[in-house]
Amino acid sequence: MDVIRENREIPENLKGAFVTIGNFDGVHLGHRSIFRRLVEAARLEGRPVAAISFDPHPKMILHPELRPFYLITTTEEKIRLLAELGLDAFILIPFSAEYARMTATEFVHGILWEQLRIRRIIIGHDYTFGRGKEGNETFLSEAGRRLGFEVDVMNAFCVGDTVISSTKIREALLAGDVRFAATLLGRPYNLGGRVTSGNRRGVQLGFPTANIIPVKELVPRRGVYAVRVLFRGHRHDGIVNIGFNPTFSGQEQTIEAHIFDFRRDLYGEDLEILFIERIRDEVRFENSGKLIEQIHRDIERAGDVLKAEP
Repeated sequence: MDVIRENREIPENLKGAFVTIGNFDGVHLGHRSIFRRLVEAARLEGRPVAAISFDPHPKMILHPELRPFYLITTTEEKIRLLAELGLDAFILIPFSAEYARMTATEFVHGILWEQLRIRRIIIGHDYTFGRGKEGNETFLSEAGRRLGFEVDVMNAFCVGDTVISSTKIREALLAGDVRFAATLLGRPYNLGGRVTSGNRRGVQLGFPTANIIPVKELVPRRGVYAVRVLFRGHRHDGIVNIGFNPTFSGQEQTIEAHIFDFRRDLYGEDLEILFIERIRDEVRFENSGKLIEQIHRDIERAGDVLKAEP
C-alpha cells in the first residue's frame, strides 16, 4: 500500500480510483465493511482503491481543549491495519486550522476531482466534511452528477443491537469493558509502550512486573486485566494492573504487566499489550500478604480466561 503524505503529488496510477474518506479511528468492523465493499467493487472494474484521511485527527486541531485526546489507533497502527485490507493507497492530508477553512466544494473539486479524478466514492451514513460540515451524502451526490462520479452510502454497521462507532469503543474502554470493545473492533484493544524502571515492588512480592509508559492516551479503566503481551514478535500470556497501587499509597497511575513464566530484563524494551478481559477492580489490601494471595488468584483466573481465548 502506497502511503501519500504532505504535499506529495498524487501518482497517475491512482487516477480514476474508487475512494472512501474518513478518520477511521480504530479501523473497526464498521470501517472494515466499507473497505471490503470498496475493494470488491473496484476490483470488478479494474480500478485502484484509496482511502483518504487527515493527520492529525481534525478534533485535535479544532478542539485543542479536549485533553487527554482518546485515539484508539495511532497513525502508524492505522497504516498497518489498512495495508492488510487490500488498499492500493492511503492518502494522509495534513490537517491544520487553515485547512479547516476549506469548503466542501473546494475539497471535492481540488482533491477528489482535479487530483484523483475519482470514479466512485463510498462513505459512511453519517460522515460530513468541509467547513461547517457542509459536505454530506446529498452534497456529494449532486457533485457526482455534475462531475461524473458515483456515490455510495453505507448504512450503519451493527453488532447485535449496537451501532458500531469509534465513540462507543472509547466509552467501552474507559469503562473497562475491553471484551465489548474487542467485539466492536474485531480484535483486542492494544496499548504499546516502553518499559521504564519502577519501584521494583513486584519483584519484592515475587511477581516481577514491567512498568510501561504508554504511547496512547486511551488507557482502559483502572483494574486488573487478563492480557497477551507481544515482545519481539512473540506472544506471552500475562496480567496487567492499571492503577495507583493503593495498598502502598501510590500517587501516580501506573501500568504494570506481569508476564507468566518469563524471566528477562525488559527495561528499555517496547511491549504491546492486548487486553482480553477485565478481572477485577483495583482494591486496597490491608497488607502485602493479602495482596500476594489475591495476585495468585488473579493469575489463576487470567490463565483460565486466556486458555479459552483463541
